[in-house]
Amino acid sequence: MGALLDIIQEQFIIMWVVIDPIGTLPVFVAVTAGMTAARRRKTAVKAILIAFCVLFGFLVVGQIVLEGLGLPLASFQIAGAIVLFMFAMHMIFGPGKPAEDLETEQGPDVAVFPLAMPSIASPGAMLTIVILTDNARFSVPHQTITAVLMAVVLAITLGIMLAAGPIMRVIGDTGAAIISRVMGLILAAVAVDAAIEGMRTIGIIPALAGS
Repeated sequence: MGALLDIIQEQFIIMWVVIDPIGTLPVFVAVTAGMTAARRRKTAVKAILIAFCVLFGFLVVGQIVLEGLGLPLASFQIAGAIVLFMFAMHMIFGPGKPAEDLETEQGPDVAVFPLAMPSIASPGAMLTIVILTDNARFSVPHQTITAVLMAVVLAITLGIMLAAGPIMRVIGDTGAAIISRVMGLILAAVAVDAAIEGMRTIGIIPALAGS
């Protein structure tokens, strides 16, 4: 039971970091400015449903696509770790997730872009889903836990967006930026750990240790 709780805790933290519900909040507030309360709620729900479909799709077929291309997951894990680390560095030192998302031209449906993608279902989140559901390392029950925790974090993200007005009045843009940078630091640590695990799988780390 203790090991299961550790897995749940670790997976929840990783999901929280890569989906970044707090970092999505300022984006939601900006793109729904001027909307009625009913339309704002509809936009939030639609964005979450689209993000869930995208992430769940990567959970189900992500590794199949890699295997079809003949790419070992360890290689993708290292590449994904590099991308995650770069993403984390941008969260820490860059203009921040809200500013980055809002600088991009918005499409006709803000629920799809920039809310569902890339704010909620970010490239980092897609890569992380594939890494956390490696068929060679994780059983079906373990992958089910990952899917459930992903849904839980998305549900929390929906709740935060529905409570956008009061939350932003409390933390402000500065508070959201600070929290996003802390999440970036945690994500950098996750990326380093994923790279080490991938190198250990390939055999690079033992080779270096023995030389």
